[in-house]
Amino acid sequence: MKKYTTRQGDMWDLIAARVYPEAGGERQMTALIDANPKHREITVFPGGVVLDIPEVGVIIAPLLPPWKRG
Repeated sequence: MKKYTTRQGDMWDLIAARVYPEAGGERQMTALIDANPKHREITVFPGGVVLDIPEVGVIIAPLLPPWKRG
C-alpha cells in the first residue's frame, strides 16, 4: 500500500485530489478516510501524519464520449 505524508493544512479532499488525479480526485475522499480510521476526526492535518493510500478504480464519467473515457 502506498503512503502519503501530510503537509501542514492538508484536508481530506485536497489529499484525495493529489493522490488520485486520474481516479476522480476528491470523489475518492471516502476511500481515503476509510483506509485511515484513526485519523477520520481530523479536518485540517498538521504536517507529518502518514496516511495509507488504498488502490482505487478509475472513475469514468458517464457523460463523456467514449474517446475521452480513457
